[in-house]
Amino acid sequence: MKVQVVDYKDEKAPELFTKSLKETGFGVLVNHPISQELVESIYKNWYEFFNGEQKTEYAFDPKTQDGYFAPEISETAKGHTKKDIKEYYHVYPWGRIPAQLTDEILNYYKMASDLAAELLDWVERHSPNDVAKLYAEPLSNMIKDTPNTLLRVLHYPPLTGEEEPGAIRAAAHEDINLLTILPAANEPGLQVQQQDGKWVDVPCDFGSLIINIGDMLQECSGGYFPSTSHRVINPTGKACTKSRISLPLFLHPRDEVVLSERHTQKSYLQERLRELGVI
Repeated sequence: MKVQVVDYKDEKAPELFTKSLKETGFGVLVNHPISQELVESIYKNWYEFFNGEQKTEYAFDPKTQDGYFAPEISETAKGHTKKDIKEYYHVYPWGRIPAQLTDEILNYYKMASDLAAELLDWVERHSPNDVAKLYAEPLSNMIKDTPNTLLRVLHYPPLTGEEEPGAIRAAAHEDINLLTILPAANEPGLQVQQQDGKWVDVPCDFGSLIINIGDMLQECSGGYFPSTSHRVINPTGKACTKSRISLPLFLHPRDEVVLSERHTQKSYLQERLRELGVI
């Protein structure tokens, strides 16, 4: 089954969206409440930030994980040996944010978090009863007043031809969190792996919203909702000269939220961050 494009305003949207998540790990929403004008402005302003010198003043804090992550300390996806070709900034409402970017990015953070809570309600409403019984508390309640939801502003720089052989913008990986909310980037490249192992492009028309399942939803649903592998491939031709900006919001429950008999949010996150080599 292909990733489904669902009209947010369709009365069947909750059912269709959850069905797509279950069958592909992804769903795409159109006619959603996230302002495209706001997203485009964020892309423009953070592109300027990544191409300036100010970013070096906000080097990430290893303890709090907020701030700027330079390309040389970028993530190495689980199971891979080469670092991704990217730089990024971790935005938390309590964290450090450049003054000229604060109001706009926090406005987006709240807008996307509010929508995320609604989408989690959709998922719970259309979970089979035996799966819903596994949730220690309502899914949307897991992220209520959480300090852990992460907004990552990603910059994939133009390719120079001097990249490490075999390195790509984002190697195949699964996300750690419950759901990831992602406005379509300003350039294509996002792919999802189907159950048969084939990689397919995720619909990325500018203005659409891409949502995928993370490991924590897989954990708390007893595996019913699959955390799906995805990647960002390197462009070819003239597209190599273009930057790619991406704005994923990773929904993380509060530390103490019980995901399963094995894990709370905090224990699961610490395990995965150690695997990624960032702590």
